[in-house]
Amino acid sequence: MAKHRHIHSGERPFCCLVCNKTFTLKSNLTKHKPLHSGDFPYFCEVCGKKFVGKSHMVRYQRLHSGERQYSCDVCSKAFNQKSNLITHKLSHSGDRPYCCDKCNKAFIHKISMIRHLRIHSGE
Repeated sequence: MAKHRHIHSGERPFCCLVCNKTFTLKSNLTKHKPLHSGDFPYFCEVCGKKFVGKSHMVRYQRLHSGERQYSCDVCSKAFNQKSNLITHKLSHSGDRPYCCDKCNKAFIHKISMIRHLRIHSGE
């Protein structure tokens, strides 16, 4: 139970000694370490892209196969990743979870808010 608490508290007690990236779970740090050694045990048989974890490779391979197993129950649009479907569903609900702290303009996508913030910083 204690390690799960890190996820909600924002505490990231596990630190990579190479790049100083921090993690909420020790298992995530363990999965991260091969990135520095170049030890990628999984690879895409189509293009050769390498992966640390099998689940990442399987998700990536859907790009080549065109498989879209997650479909919207409102408009039937299909996606290859569940996270993309979840974000898409916001367009139907009207929810805009990302809000600018300067002008209160709200966005469906985090990247849209990040781009918007540039108008406030003068970039």
